[in-house]
Amino acid sequence: MAKTLLLIVNPRAGRTRSQLPLFEAAARFCQAGYLLSIRQTQRPGHAAELAEEEGPRFDRVVCCGGDGTLNETVSGLMRLDDPPPLGYIPGGSTNDFAASLELPADPVEAAERIIESPGRQLDAGTFNGRPFVYVASFGAFTRASYSAPQSIKNDLGHLAYLLEGVKDLSTLRPYRASVTAGDEIFDGSFLFGAVTNATSVGGLMRLQREQVVLDDGLFELLLIPNPTNAAELQALIRSLVLQDFTGGGVLFRHVSSVCIHTPEAFPWTLDGEYGPGAEDVTIRNLPRRLTLLL
Repeated sequence: MAKTLLLIVNPRAGRTRSQLPLFEAAARFCQAGYLLSIRQTQRPGHAAELAEEEGPRFDRVVCCGGDGTLNETVSGLMRLDDPPPLGYIPGGSTNDFAASLELPADPVEAAERIIESPGRQLDAGTFNGRPFVYVASFGAFTRASYSAPQSIKNDLGHLAYLLEGVKDLSTLRPYRASVTAGDEIFDGSFLFGAVTNATSVGGLMRLQREQVVLDDGLFELLLIPNPTNAAELQALIRSLVLQDFTGGGVLFRHVSSVCIHTPEAFPWTLDGEYGPGAEDVTIRNLPRRLTLLL
């Protein structure tokens, strides 16, 4: 029996308007013996619907788009009892998870990897029960990933995120929170927080590859406390400039779950997409929940 593959494509993602590389990638799937079905997303949430409704009929599912498209596809597949393996062709403006996985930017090369891959199980997460792939974050610069217009992202790519992030500086404020991570409780005011399973967060903060294991059942927790004196500010600036989060200025931990209580709800981003907050947030790691074709 022939192998089947569902290709979910976000036609609005990415900087290039040429579809030729994607056509060539589709041709490679066919040459490899797959019966290919292509679906284009038409609205927010559509990738999740397609993955959930049509995914069970296919041997493999591949999505092409940005991190948001990946998030939606994973959300749909995680609703299935026995989801098919997932392939990812990066097509967005900033592809943090693809960078962590060292996936090729060229669609044809990415297709070759998917065809040859036996599959690898990776961790996923839930944010108050809602699935996410690689990061849940709040505070400074997190708005940039979902508030920059898609047309600007397509034209300017990563620069769009930086420009949008600069706007946040005028409204930068600390968030009061009590963060429980394992046996530790961090109670204070924070400029930024992230629970991540990637080496790149918003394209702005980068972790060393040896610090991030994608299938160990642990997330990396990053918290930036609001500096209260010159010494704390200097330590924070040093950490950010050197991208070294193991010293002072930034709290860094490996955690399997995080509980966050806040006096008032504030917005989060999940894999670069808007996530409504709540006064009580629970984030859990789901060990080796996804099978990715890498």
